[in-house]
Amino acid sequence: MSVVKRLISAPAVIALGANLGDRQATMLAAVRELADTPGVQLTAISTVIETAALRPDGVDPDAPAYLNAVVLITTTLTPVELLAVLNDIEHAHGRIRSERWGDRTLDLDIVDFAGLSSTSERLTLPHPRAFERDFVLTPWLELDPQAELPGHGPVAALLAGLHQTPSGDPA
Repeated sequence: MSVVKRLISAPAVIALGANLGDRQATMLAAVRELADTPGVQLTAISTVIETAALRPDGVDPDAPAYLNAVVLITTTLTPVELLAVLNDIEHAHGRIRSERWGDRTLDLDIVDFAGLSSTSERLTLPHPRAFERDFVLTPWLELDPQAELPGHGPVAALLAGLHQTPSGDPA
């Protein structure tokens, strides 16, 4: 007798970024590789935007600029399995993890996975800094105007909050 395991597809939001090498070609190749992964179905890809490099102490105008985008997928993979796929794709494109927030050929992050909230040594969901990153929120909102970041609220409101001056006026 065979046991049939029903695979449930979960939605996920993946952020992409690159500021070294042929940024656009690398990101396009990464999207193709992700879409070709068994258990992953690409459902949408945002417009690519260019942003200044961000360091722990703020914007670094001397560093190469980033290209950023967001893709929406559905997957039968677990969050940890998806993270392993993303790390393999990064590695295949020359990603070296020598400096936190350093320049990179490719960065792939799970922003949200089916609305889960969890923390482990390997993965925190949702992404712990997504709520404060215009370069994640803007392309995500483009793809899903009703998007919500678990624990933080509607992406549109988060993005609007980033564009407020200290006086509360729009920037």
